[in-house]
Amino acid sequence: MISKEVVIKNQSGLDSKQAAMFIQKASNYKSGIWIEKGERKANAKSLLGMLSLGISSGTKIVLIADGEDEQSAISDLEKYLTSGLVEGA
Repeated sequence: MISKEVVIKNQSGLDSKQAAMFIQKASNYKSGIWIEKGERKANAKSLLGMLSLGISSGTKIVLIADGEDEQSAISDLEKYLTSGLVEGA
């Protein structure tokens, strides 16, 4: 299991559209992937879980992956989250 602290940089945070796009990317990995915000943790492949965290711009989160492709999952998802969440990033 590996984890990485990430700060969300885009203006809308992880609203429903951005969260859905993130989930599509996370779902490409076999590893279990979670996002932790403060004391709360949610499955990064679940829209309801992601939205329940209320991740806004400037929020510091911890991205966690556990599984056979955890390293590439963390690397790619971190790049996506810090890119400003632009489609096609």
